[in-house]
Amino acid sequence: MPKLSAKRQITIPAGQCEELGIKPGDEIDSFIVDGRITLIKKHKGAAKGVLKHVKAKQDISDDDSLQSAL
Repeated sequence: MPKLSAKRQITIPAGQCEELGIKPGDEIDSFIVDGRITLIKKHKGAAKGVLKHVKAKQDISDDDSLQSAL
């Protein structure tokens, strides 16, 4: 059973890594949903084109956009 280290690191069992295709040096992302942590292997370029249908508003400055997001 993996334990949380003092640096808050967890070792993922080798069998689970093999099943998911995760290798040393791969980047993963983590999410918390309903009190559970989910790990997902990041794939370079996976989000490419996701926002291609979104048109930029030319009349809003970067600063205005930042302030509205805050």
